[in-house]
Amino acid sequence: MNYPDLSPVKKILVAKLRHHGDVLLASPVFSILKNRLPEASIDAYIYKDTYPMLEGHPAISNFLFSDKEWKKKSRAYRIISELKLLKKIRAEKYDLVINLTEGDRGAVAAKVSKSPLCVGIDPEGGGMFRKKECYSHLVKHTHLPRHTVEKQLDALRVLGIFPSIDERELVFHLEDSVEEKVLKLLADSGITSGKFILIHPVSRWLFKCWPAKHFSELITHLSKSGYQIVVTSSSDPAELKIAEEILANVPVGAAHHFGGKTSLKELGALIQLAKLVITVDSVPLHLTSVFKTPVIALFGPTSEKTWGPWQNPRSRVLTENMSCRPCFRPGCGGSGKSDCLETLSLQKVLEQVHSLIE
Repeated sequence: MNYPDLSPVKKILVAKLRHHGDVLLASPVFSILKNRLPEASIDAYIYKDTYPMLEGHPAISNFLFSDKEWKKKSRAYRIISELKLLKKIRAEKYDLVINLTEGDRGAVAAKVSKSPLCVGIDPEGGGMFRKKECYSHLVKHTHLPRHTVEKQLDALRVLGIFPSIDERELVFHLEDSVEEKVLKLLADSGITSGKFILIHPVSRWLFKCWPAKHFSELITHLSKSGYQIVVTSSSDPAELKIAEEILANVPVGAAHHFGGKTSLKELGALIQLAKLVITVDSVPLHLTSVFKTPVIALFGPTSEKTWGPWQNPRSRVLTENMSCRPCFRPGCGGSGKSDCLETLSLQKVLEQVHSLIE
């Protein structure tokens, strides 16, 4: 392979325009680039709402944001905002641009940047017209299951950068003030740090969730066994509704409801302080990989090989062995309910709880 000469590279832009978990799983890319090119400044191009996932990352110099709120504005406002952002990207004169997603927006940014080195995922005939021409180097992903972290690191491998195992750790920065706030929240609720089980039963994609009645049974059983339980969720009304449904069917005082009460950073601190986390395919699962917190991850229609725990030796993945999974569908036949999760038994989960805690 004729890898490019990276010695002239002094300014780098890495685009990761995806959801929160995807952005966190891209964090090793920045660390490795800084390790190999310590004199270079590295900027991140992400959606504004995902900023907490990379905020404070020691390898990132600056952030450029695309704001999903622009979609709620007029067409003229959206166009002007996009053009201003592209103008800024051009003005920065990047020596290397890496687009870690398949989307067209990152490809346009690479093209507009006029960078001599632009890395992107091979569109294989998809996306906008002449998309391949936006890049000098193409990442050719395997169609077999592969963890998302490794797939993103392929963007470095095509440049001749081959990361060691130790370099592939996720990065999520927590300020002392965040940890202090969470410790106070726990103390005020009578919860002992390092002794509680955190249950995050929801995902933005609800078809990935274990049934609410199963979570209620799990909390009831764990509470009777003497464990302190904290239930979390985002402030999204649909997620809060499920969390409240779960808690409505457990004994009074069996769990503490923190749903919608914590920021992403505070959720990270809670996960760091937990004895065990039980969750579905969602952001908290990836945060357990940062802190190596013991975790039980319940997977249904999505792939644990692609989105499962990352370099966390204290993790367990629970699935039902069905020939159709992972199907990546919103429920069986598009019904919104996944049989592989509906039939995942409480006993299986409890066995793993006792195994990890012991």
